[in-house]
Amino acid sequence: MTAQNPRLGIWLMVATTFVFAMQDGISRHLAAEYNVLMIVMIRYWFFAAFVIALSQRQSGGIRAAARTEQPLLQIGRGLLLATEICVMVLAFVLLGLVESHAIFTCYPLLIAALSGPILGEKVGWRRWVAIGIGFVGVLIILQPGVKVFSPAALVPLASALMFALYGLLTRYAARKDSAATSFFWTGTSGAVAMTLVGPWFWEPMIARDWLWMGALCLTGALGHWLLIKCYEVSEASAVQPFAYLQLVFAAGLGLTFFEETLEWNVIVGAVIVVGAGLFTLSRARQVRSDPHPGASGDE
Repeated sequence: MTAQNPRLGIWLMVATTFVFAMQDGISRHLAAEYNVLMIVMIRYWFFAAFVIALSQRQSGGIRAAARTEQPLLQIGRGLLLATEICVMVLAFVLLGLVESHAIFTCYPLLIAALSGPILGEKVGWRRWVAIGIGFVGVLIILQPGVKVFSPAALVPLASALMFALYGLLTRYAARKDSAATSFFWTGTSGAVAMTLVGPWFWEPMIARDWLWMGALCLTGALGHWLLIKCYEVSEASAVQPFAYLQLVFAAGLGLTFFEETLEWNVIVGAVIVVGAGLFTLSRARQVRSDPHPGASGDE
């Protein structure tokens, strides 16, 4: 078992968010020129190869990694994540990195809100208040009456909902399957699904953009590797708050390289959403560690 090192875990999470932000920036660049489905398909080919290579190195190899009692659930998770990635990349093209990520940061609040009906977890009144405040932040970003009815404004919100469902299904699958099994099915089922769809939208790519495509695949593999290492040395609850740095890094890329603007409503809304998300993470961690949850007043 790997020794726990929370400080190293935090730095690995910071590195992970930076690499994933770079991946998002490259995705935005390529998707502005080529079909989103083709871009995601090629990305998944590399992702599946990375997952299979990791599985081969582990005890039992690919056969052990693929063994599951809930194949439909695992395939469903993979299809959901592949769809979510397509939707989010589309959001980058329609809205840009800044606004898309500002809206997407509400996904931990969606996980908290849906954990009751899907996983049977109890969410206390404090977290419900935080969830409500967080969605006020989302409305500030969307500007009701101006953008809330625009399909483009709802695209990253749909992506956040799908990612929240993916996260909850992953937790549900973890009751019977290992993280290695879930990771294997995530990569392979998504690659199969995108291969069935993507070739119908193939477009010739110039040499320079093939280099960007290679960078996209490498950042994807590196980001997942860093995330795995992060969770090996630290508890998820200790490093999860630092995942919000992806919003900061992605916004920096959008402002610097894509001439995006940072509106006041996006800043205020994002601060509210992140603050509410941090509170729900902190509260969930406190409740899990409390041997007498009823005494905490969260019931």
